[in-house]
Amino acid sequence: MSTLLNRRQMLGVCAAGASTLCLPSLTRAKQAKTKMKTFTFKKVGNLEIKADVHRADDNQTRPVMVWFHGGALIVGHRGGVSGRVLKDMLNTGYTVVSFDYRLAPETKLPEIIADLEDGFTWLHEKGPDLFNVDTSKVAVSGGSAGGCLTMIAGYRTRPRPTVLVPFWGYGDLIGDWIGKPSPHDRHQTDITKAEALRQVGDGAIADSRESQKNRGEFYKYCRQHGTWPQAISGWDHHRNPEKFYPYMTLKNVTKDYPPTLMVHGTKDTDVPYEQSTLMAEQLKQHGVEHQLVTIPGGEHGLVGGDPKLIEAAYQQAFQFMHERMS
Repeated sequence: MSTLLNRRQMLGVCAAGASTLCLPSLTRAKQAKTKMKTFTFKKVGNLEIKADVHRADDNQTRPVMVWFHGGALIVGHRGGVSGRVLKDMLNTGYTVVSFDYRLAPETKLPEIIADLEDGFTWLHEKGPDLFNVDTSKVAVSGGSAGGCLTMIAGYRTRPRPTVLVPFWGYGDLIGDWIGKPSPHDRHQTDITKAEALRQVGDGAIADSRESQKNRGEFYKYCRQHGTWPQAISGWDHHRNPEKFYPYMTLKNVTKDYPPTLMVHGTKDTDVPYEQSTLMAEQLKQHGVEHQLVTIPGGEHGLVGGDPKLIEAAYQQAFQFMHERMS
């Protein structure tokens, strides 16, 4: 189900057919006094992989939302949780757990996903005692690569998450959009292959703040030359596409996949809008509850979209999450 918000919806007016946008729990929420604590949820050799836990500064048991940062699996860190999402989730009573994961190309795809799986295991086993959360239901969200990981969590983790809200995410890792040279200006760079490789390769890291190198230029080089799939996996996606399938949500949707709401802009040149329409087709085919909220003219991160439509999209996404977590 694709949603193109009309004016009544984007203003949050209660009307027949638009009741999901009446959000008193959000609009009346008061700013909460919060605290943040960092935990190590996994160690690989000497590398500590960490999670930031944001929650109200009290002893009340809280529902939990997991966040995965973006950055093409190459750049980023747990501090990259969306400020907008974090504020709204905290103000409406959630604890937010933002996970690091080891970054490519030093760490390859199977181990990155192992970090995701181990993070959820830690959350369920340790979260109730360490930071007083109720893990009987877990929401998951993230943007871009974080949206990709959000979708992957929907079938790779046990127990399955309760609800997924990926922002401009993707379920395909080897299609032409990512596996062939990009024509878009945002992906062009003058660096050579040798210069690109010098931006990475000093051993496994799980927080790009710890690197003094410009990892973003490595990502641009990969997109410019269509080598991102191989960079993050070590596999040739032209010769061995099947190796990617266990990590591609498009190949793994079943009737048991969690309810999912996606938000995507139609003019996205980093992750094409088609990535969300393809996911919507798969979810529909398998009878999975889902919505696709479309932002006309929105670039990556919804840049350039109508601010009122963007506001309404976030509200709709949060309400979708709340209703399934209640």
